[in-house]
Amino acid sequence: MGRFSEPQDPLFRALNSSISFDFRLAPYDIEQSLAHARMLAHSNIIHANDLAAIEAGLAQVRDEVDSDAFELHEDDEDVHMAIERRLTEIAGDAGARLHTARSRNDQVATDVAMLVRAHSLGAVELLTGLMRILVEQAERHLDWPMPGYTHMQRAQPVYLSHHLLAYFWKFRRDLQRFNFCLTATDDLPLGAGALAGVNFDTDRMFVAQELGFGGIAENSIDAVSNRDFVLDYLSAAATCATHMSQLGGEIVVWSSDEFGFCEVADRFASGSSLMPQKKNPDAAELLRAKAPRVAGRLATVHGVLHGLPLTYNKDLQEDKEQLFDAIDTVELCLAVTSEMLQTITFDRERMAVAAADEFPAATDIADLLVKRGTPFRKAHGVVGGLVRAAVERGKALSELTEDELAELAPELDSEYYELLREGAWLESKVSEGATSVPRVREQLAQARHLVEAVEPARP
Repeated sequence: MGRFSEPQDPLFRALNSSISFDFRLAPYDIEQSLAHARMLAHSNIIHANDLAAIEAGLAQVRDEVDSDAFELHEDDEDVHMAIERRLTEIAGDAGARLHTARSRNDQVATDVAMLVRAHSLGAVELLTGLMRILVEQAERHLDWPMPGYTHMQRAQPVYLSHHLLAYFWKFRRDLQRFNFCLTATDDLPLGAGALAGVNFDTDRMFVAQELGFGGIAENSIDAVSNRDFVLDYLSAAATCATHMSQLGGEIVVWSSDEFGFCEVADRFASGSSLMPQKKNPDAAELLRAKAPRVAGRLATVHGVLHGLPLTYNKDLQEDKEQLFDAIDTVELCLAVTSEMLQTITFDRERMAVAAADEFPAATDIADLLVKRGTPFRKAHGVVGGLVRAAVERGKALSELTEDELAELAPELDSEYYELLREGAWLESKVSEGATSVPRVREQLAQARHLVEAVEPARP
């Protein structure tokens, strides 16, 4: 164009062009262009007949985009220039007036903010569905005992419902994080121009209201350089993906022959090219592996922004592929997690047998001594010695005779055997948020209330 005496080198054009990936922003670019054109007419910056031509032209452009009939040209550097070029082909000079009082700098910031807002709402919807499935599964398996683990060693028994609800609360925090992204995208960047504002008395609140923003970015420099909302979305997505990876990792372990606690539906499993007997929980394994991919996208954008001078720099082009991939990955994983959880089956008997191991009742025995006045640290040592003796003698705790009990822990009596009765130590967990059935019922009631009351921060 006018400033340059020679065309771009093809190598630079390949490096510089973003049209191959940022055309995904086209629906948002068209929507904000319509709002901007209406504001220009409202502010008497362009004539009403220009607005009519722009609206008609953008309607045609939208139809072409929606039907995949939009033709990209070799010289279309990015989505903004492609749409403006096509609009001008349709509407003539009126189309060329659309870019009055805006820059690609505030334009792209607005497009990306709109995209983040839309997909934050999408994540909230997907998470709400997943949380609902977790509640339903917890209700269905309310009193199914299973071992709880620390360090992948049996620690204390819990109910399956209690374990599933742990993920409910993790995903609820994810939902809150995605809802925060709606707040982070609530200030309209458009109208900031390249960095310093524009030479026209525009009505930015008019555009904000047209597009559903709550307000306007107060500082033009901040408006065009701000990508905090991209980081916010990527951070929420990375944490959410990590939670799904934890759930996927547990399903992989639980579905092994060594555990046998669950089995994923055939449609979420794969076979082996060599071993006919294999049923691999590949969907769960992939959930486990997708999390670092999303976290890597977050780290990349932090790297792009690190030390970047204000205001706009071409480096900011590198936020989009990271953001788009994270969006696609986390939304697909949320959909898969929901369907896989809805169709999974649990083996009550296998979990109950594993949960019946008596050694995890050691804490309850120590607490019995504490209730009788023994300091906890002393009680801990007494019961530790009791467990060691039982292991050395090849016995379960309940198989120790009364004479052996009197020898090893004279502080204990027949109540010791009553405590070891099957299931007793599950229902002994009576604190708020614990695994006893009455406490799990309280949790379920609260979870059900929350999932039914979930409403995104913005419609």
